[in-house]
Amino acid sequence: MEKNNKLNFANIKEITAVGKALSSETRIEVLKLLAREPLNVNEIAERLNIPASSAAMHVRVLEEAKIIRTELKPGIRGSMKVCIKQIDEISLQLLQEKKENVEVISMPIGNYVDYEVYPTCGIVSEKGHIDEEDEPRCFYNSDRTEAKLLWFGKGYVEYRFSNARIQNENVKSVSISVELCSEAADYNLDTASDITLWINGIDAGTWNCPSDFGGRKGKLNPDWWPDKNTQYGKLKVWKINSTGTYINQEKVSDIPLKEYSVTANPYISIRIGIKENAVNVGGVNIFGDCFGDYPQNILMKFKY
Repeated sequence: MEKNNKLNFANIKEITAVGKALSSETRIEVLKLLAREPLNVNEIAERLNIPASSAAMHVRVLEEAKIIRTELKPGIRGSMKVCIKQIDEISLQLLQEKKENVEVISMPIGNYVDYEVYPTCGIVSEKGHIDEEDEPRCFYNSDRTEAKLLWFGKGYVEYRFSNARIQNENVKSVSISVELCSEAADYNLDTASDITLWINGIDAGTWNCPSDFGGRKGKLNPDWWPDKNTQYGKLKVWKINSTGTYINQEKVSDIPLKEYSVTANPYISIRIGIKENAVNVGGVNIFGDCFGDYPQNILMKFKY
């Protein structure tokens, strides 16, 4: 049976052994003989007119490179080592295999550039409240960049992610992950909310969140945060590729990545909020890296 030995840069030891085996004209002559028929070491030595010890050395090098194999077979005086061709073709791929590049951008939840929010609403840092609760104007407080949890009853917040690194790349997919839940006064496990994410103004799908989660402490929440308040959310991942748009691997639309034009503008706009015509207007809680259950900000991941 024919056997091909295909080598690439993942087989450095094998490449070195094969290179050594083929670097000798005598060993090439040995291979030419074995291409016709199996031979023992003495027969190889006789046909090439070299000492048997030299023939044995050349056979050993070829065997180490796995180009030939040897078998012990009965002879006139005990057993003899017969040399048999192991492979018919050797190929070497000199192209380095391309690896998929991944770019991840972490966006602090207080780094929104635009908003329209309605009570109940508020912002807190790891240490305490940022300005007044239920006052939308306070969302422009200069300390908002320290926010680790923000909430609003309806409306939206908008973030802008840099796309500089992918301008000249073949982007295969973009994903946005964020911990979210509904919003009610304190918390209410029966408050549903239709939370939508837009990418560059295009509706990327709506998640029907079943609850404003509470009743047990969020894993990351600081000690000062009251138990009666919202405690944690669910980690939701919007992913867009050439086949469509998905939320946590469930397809929500056929809109492919190219229609979101992620490299057309100087930035990628991400808006999180509630549609004006949503069935369930239950608000949004957005969790940062030290509130809720997941130690992350809003993450955007590019694969290219």
